[in-house]
Amino acid sequence: MKKRTKLLAILLSLALLLSLAACVGADNDEETTAAPTGNAGFEAIPADQIVVGIVHITSSQDESGYTYAHHKGFLEMAAALGLRDDQLVVKDNIDDTNVTATQAALQDLVNKGCDVIFATSYNYMDSMERFAEENPDIIFSHCSGYKDNAVNFNNYFGRIYQARYLAGIAAGLKMLEAGRPLAGYVAAMDSSNSEVTGGINAWALGIQSVYPEAQVKVKVTGSWYDPEGEAAAAQALIDAGCFVIGQHCDTNGPQIKAQENKVFGCGYNSDMTKFAPEAHLCAPIWNWGAYYTAAVRAVVDGTWAPTNYFGGMAEGLVDISALNEKAVAPGTAEAIDEAAAKIIDGSLVVFDAGLIRADGIEIDHALSDAEITGRIDYYIMGVSLL
Repeated sequence: MKKRTKLLAILLSLALLLSLAACVGADNDEETTAAPTGNAGFEAIPADQIVVGIVHITSSQDESGYTYAHHKGFLEMAAALGLRDDQLVVKDNIDDTNVTATQAALQDLVNKGCDVIFATSYNYMDSMERFAEENPDIIFSHCSGYKDNAVNFNNYFGRIYQARYLAGIAAGLKMLEAGRPLAGYVAAMDSSNSEVTGGINAWALGIQSVYPEAQVKVKVTGSWYDPEGEAAAAQALIDAGCFVIGQHCDTNGPQIKAQENKVFGCGYNSDMTKFAPEAHLCAPIWNWGAYYTAAVRAVVDGTWAPTNYFGGMAEGLVDISALNEKAVAPGTAEAIDEAAAKIIDGSLVVFDAGLIRADGIEIDHALSDAEITGRIDYYIMGVSLL
């Protein structure tokens, strides 16, 4: 499993650097793919002169989780392009629900001469849109939203649900091994948020692919980053009988709670095994360095275009962390390798036709990228709130 993951990440990251695919926003059902052709009119900026800024919702010094994964990729970009420290401007701990703080951070990046500004959390989107309009000579690139302006503002995200499906296989096989059919999921947002809800459904589908009668209970915290709330939600799920804990939240607290209670878990964003070495099975992870390197290189080359990006396993943007061999059930690596190959070659579609919602309605078509990113506001059969 480790050999497959390492080789796959190398090959697919190289492929992404050669062809930075663009994809749909939330209002477009047709997927498009195009290399950045420079039609936005931005001149090339020499690598030794470019200044790149980034806004993080938590600290770039985090040891795991969402910001950790983004900043790791940001530093990989800097190393790949040979950027100096004085060419990087980082704004940490910017609450994405605080518009005043968000705009102050963006203004500081503008004032410090950034040529490209990345913002990594969903609620930065509207402020990024405003600043892009006010500063047409600066490139603004926003993560996990859907807006763009076809001039100097784009959105980037990916098919993390593919990796969640694979992590679900690991969870389901562990549950099957123990005869424990109930899993729990700590969710940052309720079912109205498609990003979170699609991830829950994908994880549940992975579980059900190997343990059809399994169910998933969801506990919502209402915050992307809430260390105490995330740990409390995990404990509530464990107290309700959940044997494996998944998560869409920023800290490793749910995985630590799983270990404390002698159950198991699947983290998110980065490998959380070192924080729960007896409990953590694997985590869906982002290889953000592939995107950041390709995007900034395009600016350096004068080929950047304001196209939205939505990559997946085939582009090397998402994967799962190495399996924790001390915790996973026998046969997990083989099952995941088989499913991963099918996802990459297109023969396994996670949200395919025949999906049955929790309310009994059957989906009669494979979901488009637009539906996955903006219109999944329902749980599938077998998923319910705690």
